[in-house]
Amino acid sequence: MTGNLIGVPFKRGIAGKGGMPRDFNPAAHGLRKLKVTTHRGVVFASYRDDMESLADYLGPEVLREFEATFDGRKLTILGHYRHSLPGNWKLYHENLKDPYHATLLHTFLVTFGLLVAGNRSLMLTDSSGRHGVMASAKSDANKVSADAKKEMRSYKEGMTLREPRFMDFVPEFDSPWSVTMSTIWPNLIVQREMNTLGIRQIVPTGPHEFIMKWTMFGFEGDDEAMTRHRLRQGNLMGPAGFLGLEDNEAMKFVQDGMRRVPDKHHLVKLDPATEAGTSDTLISEAAIRAMYKHWRREMGF
Repeated sequence: MTGNLIGVPFKRGIAGKGGMPRDFNPAAHGLRKLKVTTHRGVVFASYRDDMESLADYLGPEVLREFEATFDGRKLTILGHYRHSLPGNWKLYHENLKDPYHATLLHTFLVTFGLLVAGNRSLMLTDSSGRHGVMASAKSDANKVSADAKKEMRSYKEGMTLREPRFMDFVPEFDSPWSVTMSTIWPNLIVQREMNTLGIRQIVPTGPHEFIMKWTMFGFEGDDEAMTRHRLRQGNLMGPAGFLGLEDNEAMKFVQDGMRRVPDKHHLVKLDPATEAGTSDTLISEAAIRAMYKHWRREMGF
């Protein structure tokens, strides 16, 4: 399929009457063709004819993380879901460039050691500030320091799982991280949470709402046990996931709060030593500042 116009009903009219003009040229009225490229089984499209290459667009560091997830194995789709969120679409970028919120919001993440203060971690941005990768290495939750536990309000001592396989992590990627969340500007998220894999597409419907489309995937070489494992861990995500449910609710609170601030000013100053960009601590908003600097440049502010 090329998008060319191949036919028009009653192009020549009936009995010599009606129809399209004689000089009508179907070649001039096809669908708009997009600039398309593929990489490791993922298809990218842009309305810009002069779009830079994918490697240049992502930059070497973000591309490296992308290729760690899409490592050349042939993809297979495990399922889809979609839902709407009552917030501005940029809040989803903020959420995944704001790693410290997990210690306050996500009981599951911190209690079971997936993303906690003190973990080996990274909040990476590319040189433009538009893309980001939040990364963390799974730790033993029992070894979290007492001081860190006091600061992490969502930590629940003694919480256990009825299904212990849920927390199994099968090493399969050339990466030091067990969790990576890549935000690829403007509307794509690549999720690798242990062994559950997915992409999310942001579709704004207005300044105060957007649709999130999820596609969960695995690899054709997965055996039945690995497929079941990916699907089991998939319960972390989505509109009713152990993590997704909390994020969705929090974004509504943030949107409501931002709209009611009297002077419309919002403070984003965690980690002032890093003005904007990559930070090696989770207690930072440097990546959010980098993203908004890029957005302001693009908007001409």
